[in-house]
Amino acid sequence: MTSDGLLTRRRLLASSALLAAPALARAAPAAEPIAGGKPITLVVSYPPGGGADVMARLVGPRLAQALGQPVVVENKPGASGTLAAQQVARAAPDGTTLLLDASSYAVNPALFDGKLPYDPATAFAPLAVLATFPNVLVCTPGFEAQSVADVIRLARARPGRLAYASSGNGSAQHLAGALFEQRAQVELTHVPYRGGGPAMTDVMGGQVPLFFANVASALGHIQSKRLRPLAVTSKLRTRSLPDIPTLEESGLQGYEVLEWNPVLAPAATPAAVRAKLAAALRGAMADPEVLGRIRALGGEVFGGDEKAAAAFLQQQQALWGRVVRERRISRD
Repeated sequence: MTSDGLLTRRRLLASSALLAAPALARAAPAAEPIAGGKPITLVVSYPPGGGADVMARLVGPRLAQALGQPVVVENKPGASGTLAAQQVARAAPDGTTLLLDASSYAVNPALFDGKLPYDPATAFAPLAVLATFPNVLVCTPGFEAQSVADVIRLARARPGRLAYASSGNGSAQHLAGALFEQRAQVELTHVPYRGGGPAMTDVMGGQVPLFFANVASALGHIQSKRLRPLAVTSKLRTRSLPDIPTLEESGLQGYEVLEWNPVLAPAATPAAVRAKLAAALRGAMADPEVLGRIRALGGEVFGGDEKAAAAFLQQQQALWGRVVRERRISRD
């Protein structure tokens, strides 16, 4: 999940402390703490206020109560999440240092082309995927296209002249557009920005007509009619935009793009410790108040166990590695 422009998620920071009290009262601490009860550091790969950070602040208090020991959130942004990943990959494998990342985790192995400071295939043990969030293809309100079919028609009539914005090269929005080009067999012009906020501002202003925005960050602008939604990128329609079709419904078979947040431990962490952490994370995400907050942002709790999380991450790495290579996407 990217960290840019998520104003709705930032508001969660103010309310997460209020949510924690009733949830903590319901939880029971684990019988034996991890590593003798030492504080657990949840290293977040993006800055405060973004989507990954909000997920950490929602989950952290509930994880602390379930385990019976402190959980500290540490933000370590930079290099598309690789700085935080490097820190956790090199940490002691005792369960006290965990990585809370975003969907860039699946993109970076291909995007950095073997030049990561850790081996993504062997450095981590997935514990959970917390939640998934779709993107929504939005356009300037006055844009002539009224549907995805119209966008495809215009793109084919004007190869390379129809543009879409993103929050930067290799971002989730960039990759959503690249997959759209591939599946629709069209050529668009990618306009990268330094963040989702500036990209969305220019789409609202008509400088660039299209943007694969995060649902949570775009929802208020859609409701105020400053952006017009054309389709969501999930397999199923999202609860927050129930009348907006999916891209698959709009004719792009197999199209699915999600932003998500995994939690990972150093690979050598003992299996029993990993199982305890994974169970505590599942319990945190099952809290009704957490579930409600996730759905209010247009997302869904993942809900699977360690094996399901690992399989999902492998599938995402295969998908985005293929797209990065075939579309010759680079960080520059």
